[in-house]
Amino acid sequence: MGKRILQRRRGKAGIQFRAPSKGKIAPVRYPKAATEGSATVTAILDERGRSAPLAQIRLDGDKYTYLPAVAGLSVGQQLSVGSTGQVLQGNIMPLSKIPEGTRVCNVELRPGDGGRFVRASGTSAVLFSKANGRAIIKLPSGKNILVNDSCRATVGEIAGGGRREKPFLTAGARHHAMRASGRVYPRMRGIAMAVVYHPFGGGRHQHPGKSTSTSRNAPPGRKVGLIAPRKTGRKRLARSSAEVSK
Repeated sequence: MGKRILQRRRGKAGIQFRAPSKGKIAPVRYPKAATEGSATVTAILDERGRSAPLAQIRLDGDKYTYLPAVAGLSVGQQLSVGSTGQVLQGNIMPLSKIPEGTRVCNVELRPGDGGRFVRASGTSAVLFSKANGRAIIKLPSGKNILVNDSCRATVGEIAGGGRREKPFLTAGARHHAMRASGRVYPRMRGIAMAVVYHPFGGGRHQHPGKSTSTSRNAPPGRKVGLIAPRKTGRKRLARSSAEVSK
């Protein structure tokens, strides 16, 4: 019969496929929306499976929160939290108080959700424009999103830029890095497997040998490829009426 394919084994959610909880420090999110005042950076930490360093920040009343560190942040630095601060590197402010064209990071999707976008190392977004209580954010991918201008963001760029410029050098280093973040590694093509290990495997040449579109109700061992696709293949441009008349 052969062993179960990797997709089926991962679907069982065994312990060997989960991202390890060991080495995690704390949830990373902004303090409550009503928080105003100054804060102090007490430590710069490294969390397992996270690309950017963490900044441990002490708020008024000896409360602590953890946020992705921005470039240039140092221990002992004073930050501002809320709408009353200045637009300086590392300050946390609502988008309504940040000028257009400013580079920001750790942007909230909804007011008070703690930060959802632009949290990877070396990334930053641009506050493109503001109007009618909304703000347009240009993400590092080039995509523009529309959010409420009361959403908070951090002024500056996430630290750790250039992380990908250093190669892993050994397979073991790559293995442990992927293991820490719970990613699928290594990824093997189905057509490169033997016929007993994958529906697309086997044959004299590397090809699926069957349709890669699969029913939504297919059994676990066959549910690979394109799951219930609406369309497949290249998009065809609609011909103009003049071409149709010819």
